Order: sequence, then structure tokens, then C-alpha cells
Amino acid sequence: MMGCAKTTAGLAFAAGLLCSLPPLTASAQNAGELDAVHQITNYSAVTQQRLENPEPGNWINYRRTYNGHVFSPLDQINASNVKSLTPVWTLSTGVIEGHEAPPLVNNGVMFIATPMNQVIAADAKTGDIYWRYRAKVPDDLFQLHPTSRGVGFWGDKLFLAQTDDKLVALDARTGKEVWSQTVDDYKKGYYLSLMPLVVDGKVYVGTSGGEYGVRGYVAAYDANDGHQLWRSYTVPGPGEPGHDTWKTDAWKTGGGGAWMTGNYEPKTKTIYWGVGNPSPWPGPSHPGDNLYTTSTIALDPDSGKIKSHFQYQWNDSWDWDEMDPAMLVNGDVGGKSGEFLVHPSRSGYLWVLKPGAEAIEFVSAQPYVHQDAFKSVDPKTGRPSYNEEHKPDIGKLIYFCPSLWGGKDWPSASYSDSDKLLVIPAQNDMCGQMEGRVEPYDAGKLWLGTDPAGLLLRPIGDHIGELQGWDLNTGKKVWQHNYPTMLFASAMTTGGGLTFIGGSDDRFFRAFNTKTGDLLWQMRLNSGIIGMPSAFEVDGKEYIAIQAGWGVDGQRITDGLAKTKLKVNPDGAQGGVVWVFAVNQ
Repeated sequence: MMGCAKTTAGLAFAAGLLCSLPPLTASAQNAGELDAVHQITNYSAVTQQRLENPEPGNWINYRRTYNGHVFSPLDQINASNVKSLTPVWTLSTGVIEGHEAPPLVNNGVMFIATPMNQVIAADAKTGDIYWRYRAKVPDDLFQLHPTSRGVGFWGDKLFLAQTDDKLVALDARTGKEVWSQTVDDYKKGYYLSLMPLVVDGKVYVGTSGGEYGVRGYVAAYDANDGHQLWRSYTVPGPGEPGHDTWKTDAWKTGGGGAWMTGNYEPKTKTIYWGVGNPSPWPGPSHPGDNLYTTSTIALDPDSGKIKSHFQYQWNDSWDWDEMDPAMLVNGDVGGKSGEFLVHPSRSGYLWVLKPGAEAIEFVSAQPYVHQDAFKSVDPKTGRPSYNEEHKPDIGKLIYFCPSLWGGKDWPSASYSDSDKLLVIPAQNDMCGQMEGRVEPYDAGKLWLGTDPAGLLLRPIGDHIGELQGWDLNTGKKVWQHNYPTMLFASAMTTGGGLTFIGGSDDRFFRAFNTKTGDLLWQMRLNSGIIGMPSAFEVDGKEYIAIQAGWGVDGQRITDGLAKTKLKVNPDGAQGGVVWVFAVNQ
């Protein structure tokens, strides 16, 4: 099956290359096409109770649970037997580009979302395909992340956020379209790349497109018929709280993309959503603090009202999106017990916050990688003060650490509920530089206000990637595993005391001891991994699943590192394949 040409946009972001899939013989289903092999007869409807308390053997939320831990309680595969982990089936997706979605499983049925608006339903035990849905990507679509992070679940429906800015509901049993809703105009730079969040029959999506001067938002849709319930802008307009933090009309094209799935607290009925950078990148182009960019916002799920927020850096100039939402940790943190918000940020700081009805309060912040842009963080408010020599500006070439890719980009950290450790996939000593410029806005065109000048490595470093284990109660890092080049993928922890992760340009999928950081198992796959692993159970047997498929940001970082002293080979193998592993006993 044909795929895309390799994305070689590099740090210049020259293109988000798209490709065409081969023609299908199946009849068109509205905007999409369907290969129907078998109807699913044993599908289990997804309820709010199941989303709040998913069975241990299922994975039906993006990070498995609403709290964002990326933790599976399954323990059949553990430190004593993981060395015997072997593949039991594989499935080619037929697409070349960055595969970022976790393999999602609902009672023995796996749903695989890939780039190019594709969803595959398969038997999770054997890999046999039930159906395959594909929607054509418009020929004139241009964006930076032609990917998908999964489908949302409600009742007998699946919800796919398509790259061409459509939200589509599919019949989970047959793959047929139930309804399709245009969210916004992709020709103006809006697109979707997240897995929708579903709560109480409402489907929530946030827009991508911050690098095109869009005005970001989160929107809610009725799961039954797809009509929009509300839209809450992350860049407030006149008369809205926070509008005064924009000193000019820059709010109209202010960015603030909300392109990662939020987390949800059922007890307080609060959605926590991460918000990206302002547009364009250099701070002087958008004077002011620029709420609610680079923030975590607390949303009312029924009205969309922003109840509270915390901004990690004001007047962001580094492209340090904080779109990865803070995870909810209920336990001992910093010597105190309670519920906390924890966020290893793109800025390179590990933040601990306290959620409240009226405000998100600052608790602590400390760097987990080298960072030279902050002078200090106010111990009461958490507001950083800046080293101006490391804050990008107009007409000045500015060096800063970490790079625009951050200490940790969009890939998720994981909190082990069994080992009480936070695992962070970090990148250290990878810095960057940029020179800002005044650039006219042209709707639908890339609008950075700079030409990123490439990656720079600190001379004292002997590695870049770091898989880190943190004790949140003591606030200390307890172990670290170094990677010679990059580490760019989500981590998953399990009840078996294991951490699974890909993310390196050597194509290895690895398992670590979560308590000690010791490498216990590894296997080289067909392509590199930038997506999230998942764990599931069928007929009493535990499986580990991952989508291999290098591309998008992982490839761009590789292209940048190829120009440094590391001389990384940018021409790594590509191609999407689902891998499922088990221990044969």
C-alpha cells in the first residue's frame, strides 16, 4: 500500500507532507470510505461509569484514565518475566508518517487511529480486521502535524477528530459514519490532531494551528447528533476576563492552540486543558502576559466557562506550548496529602499546583533539565522572571535552553499508581536559537515571526535523552537512564512495576524497572516510535501494544540533530505497524 513521502521539514517547518491512499472498492460513506470485512458483534457500549472507572484490561481514554496517569494496573507482565516478551501479531497500517495514538481496546476489540484520517477496528487477540474507515484528506490542506491521537468513545459510537478540521462519529460495530461536523475552516490554518475527550455524552475537541495565527479554543459537541454545545476561546476577547493581558489587537490572531486531550476530575466536574503558545513566536509581537496561552485552564464541562487557570510563562517567546494538561495526583506530594496538579512542562520545569474552586494555586517548581531563560520563580505566585538575554526578540539572534522542543514536548509523562513515581521522557542540553522579525499575517499561511536556526548542543553534555523517575513526595529525582541522542515518546507505567517507552532514533521499544530505572527488555521494531503504548487483557491474558511509525516532530528533531556534532542519520526506516506483545507461559 502506498504511503507518504518522508517529512523532511526539519526545524524550518517547510511542510507537513501529505499523501494519497490507494483507491478503494468500497462505496463512499459520506466524506469517508469504508472497507467492511466483519461487523463487530460483541461490542460493549461505553458509559460514563466505564470512562470514570475503566476495567483494568481496557484502554478507552487517551491516557487510560481521566486523571492522565498513563498507568495500567495489569501486573501479569512484570519485572520477573518481561525478558520473555515476544510479538504475537503485527498489522501494517498502510501509512507513512508519525503514528501517535495509543492502540485503544474495548473488551477485546482494538481501535487503531492513524495519520490520514484512518481508523482500523481489529480483534485485539489476533489482529484480524473487522473494518477500516478512511476519509480523504483535501489536496490543498497544509499543516504541521498530519497525525491522529485516537478516537473517543461513547455508547456505540467512536469520535474521530480529522486533520481537515472535521469531527466525525462512527458506528463502532460497522465503521459507518453516523454524523460529520465541520469544526472550523482548515483553509484558515485550523486543524485537529487530538483524541476527543468524552464526558457525559459531550465530545470535546481543541484546535491545532497556533503557528498559523488562529485564535485557539476548546469546543463541545453533542455525541448523539454532533451539534455544537459551546465554544470557549483560549484567547479572551473584549469584555472577557484576561483580555487586558493583550496590549494590542494581537489577540485576534493570538494562537493558544488547545491541541492535546484534556484531563477530567469527576468529583468537581472540572476539565483541565493545556493551552499552547501565542502567535507569532517572538514576545514583542504580542505585548502583555497573553492569557490564557501557555497555561492550564479549568473548564466547566457544561458551559465551557473558564473557572480558573495557571500560566506557566507569560508573554511566551520560545514556542514552549503547555498543551499537555496537568495530571491529577491524589496522594502525598511535597510532604503533604491531597489532590495536586502535576506538570513537567515544555519550559523544562516540573510544576506542582493545587486545584481549587476559585483558583489553581502554585505549590512548587523546579527544573528537571537545564534551563537558562528563567532567573527565578516567585515562591508565592509561581510567576517566573526572565533572563532577557535568553528571551527571543525582534532583530536579535537569541540563544536559549531548552530548545523549542522543550524539556518535554507533547509526549506524556506517566505516574505509577503502584510505585508512586513520576516517569518523565526528557531531553536535556538540547538548546536552540532564533531571531525574531516583523512578519505580516496572511490567513492560512505559516506565521512564525522567525526562522528557527537549528538545534545547538551544550558542550558539557554527553547525552540528550533522559528517562527520569521522580518521587513527588520528596521532590527528588531517584533515577535516570540516559540516551545518547533523543527521547521523544510517551511513557506508560504498569502494575507489574514496568515502564514501557519508545522514542529513540534506533527504533527500539524498551521496558524499564519503574522503581530503579534498570533496562529489562528491548526489541528493535520496523520503525521508530513516537506514540503512546497501551496495555490490555483478553481472556485473562495481558498484552502490550504500540504503534511504530516515525515522523512529524520526531523526524524534525532527527533532521536537526543530523546537523550537529552527533551527525544522527535522518533517514531512519518509516512505516506504520501495530505491534502486540505477550509473555507465553
